[in-house]
Amino acid sequence: MIRHILLVKFKPESNEADFGEIREEFASMTERVEGVESVEWGENDSPEGKNQGFTHVILMTLKDEAARQRYLVDPEHDALKEVFGPHIEDIIVVDYSLVAELHD
Repeated sequence: MIRHILLVKFKPESNEADFGEIREEFASMTERVEGVESVEWGENDSPEGKNQGFTHVILMTLKDEAARQRYLVDPEHDALKEVFGPHIEDIIVVDYSLVAELHD
């Protein structure tokens, strides 16, 4: 299982309608791309003030490495970038392979 994490700083002119359209595009990836198991969308609400202007987080769970490779070259990913890309001021992308879930 691979987690694909996006930390997003949107352009100031992007608005709630834009966010809604982008959110829907991401949500539909589970149906449009094989191996995309889930997508989460959230807005920073940390009281620590260390987000450096990054306001939104998107967390995508991919089944495995093959799913990640499919997703990266899938035309549906390109279609998503067409909707999402014009609104990005800055982005950090981090992927990791889930080795273990830690519990108390």
